[in-house]
Amino acid sequence: MSFPTVRMRRLRRTESLRAMLSQVQIQPSSLIYPIFVDETITEPVPIVTMQGYFRYPLDQVIGEGKAALEQGVKSVLLFGIPAEKNETGSGAYTKNGVVQKAARKLKDEFKEKLVIIGDVCLCEYTNHGHCGVINKEGEVQNDETLELLGKTAVSQVESGVDIVAPSAMMDGQIFAIREFLDEAGFEQTPILAYSAKYASAFYGPFREAAESTPKFGNRRSYQMSQGSVHEALREIELDINEGADMIMVKPALAYLDIISLAKASFDVPIVAYNVSGEYSMVKAAALNGWIDEKSVVQEILTGIKRAGADLIITYHAKDVKNWLK
Repeated sequence: MSFPTVRMRRLRRTESLRAMLSQVQIQPSSLIYPIFVDETITEPVPIVTMQGYFRYPLDQVIGEGKAALEQGVKSVLLFGIPAEKNETGSGAYTKNGVVQKAARKLKDEFKEKLVIIGDVCLCEYTNHGHCGVINKEGEVQNDETLELLGKTAVSQVESGVDIVAPSAMMDGQIFAIREFLDEAGFEQTPILAYSAKYASAFYGPFREAAESTPKFGNRRSYQMSQGSVHEALREIELDINEGADMIMVKPALAYLDIISLAKASFDVPIVAYNVSGEYSMVKAAALNGWIDEKSVVQEILTGIKRAGADLIITYHAKDVKNWLK
């Protein structure tokens, strides 16, 4: 049958009809709110390249957890800015590291109400800005880094982190972290793997926020090339085989095809990271009056969800509840 018997507009006629029949809906509970915790400050510090976003001192992290929960957001992703950095990034795995302190505060306050995710990487803690140990030639050493990532994961979980999220893109990192966690008695702790993490220009604002810009070179030898498709699927498969419970595609908007392929290929939760550059472009355009921020954010998140993401890490997380139609 076709027109005039079939009229597609019948089911679009009212707002309630459109809402009822929408196949993809954004819920705050499916969003993850990133928090930058800085142990060198006493007041929130605005992140210039991420308008409306801040680095927070340790004594204000509970307030951010509360604000997230009040907006229906059930999980946070912690990034730490330490007071001191060194060659091996020891601030990432010390028991009194900034993320460890923040996790203890959040867990003591919110117990199981808030899911705490810890980013497991060294880049924010090394004085060279790379995600692993480097040799004299400045090359990132894969296998030497694995032990430090494992120690970081264990120290975070001991401090109250519920899910560890390794983002260093070292070969074998999931296997190593799973072994470290299991040996420490944390066999029930899930791993969210940054499996398909591309070397992207969209990370620029984050590097200011986390003070993690490499002092030399770049990360293209360990993060994925932008044109890679089958490599992404292979990375995901390897991570799942090594013990990952969830996988991530990062960034989101330029890699919706990878999210879709991952959803079709693997039976694990798919997480997409709506990264800092994506956030900042929307914010800049909105502040100039060029777009309607609320509508654009809803459309972006719906598109990411429609592509196949089960969960979305986004800097818009705390605003979405008030914007949902």
